[in-house]
Amino acid sequence: QVQLVESGGGLVQPGGSLRLSCADSGFALDHVAIGWFRQAPGKGREGVSCITSEGSTHYAASVKGRFSISRDNAKNAVYLQMNSLKPEDTAVYSCAANTVAPQFCVGIRYDYWGQGTQVTVSS
Repeated sequence: QVQLVESGGGLVQPGGSLRLSCADSGFALDHVAIGWFRQAPGKGREGVSCITSEGSTHYAASVKGRFSISRDNAKNAVYLQMNSLKPEDTAVYSCAANTVAPQFCVGIRYDYWGQGTQVTVSS
């Protein structure tokens, strides 16, 4: 059973950085694709970044060059490093796992979701 837990959110000033973590205490995340999504108040959910089981990565145009996704298999975690944060990055960020076709992470259905962590970018 996949049980994802996000951490690392918080309040940061524009231009600042945060690193979000997505971890699972029991399921090996290196065998699945992990996606990071966000949802701002009054807006729909947006895909931010993802990484396949083979290590291929993808980024939304709005975060490319500022965000970076990576795995630490020893810690069974996936990270989203967010730099040069903007007020429009404010949202609840959630990670999700695709266990059915982990060689893909774009245009596929994610079957397990974490609860999310709030990121607020404000001065």
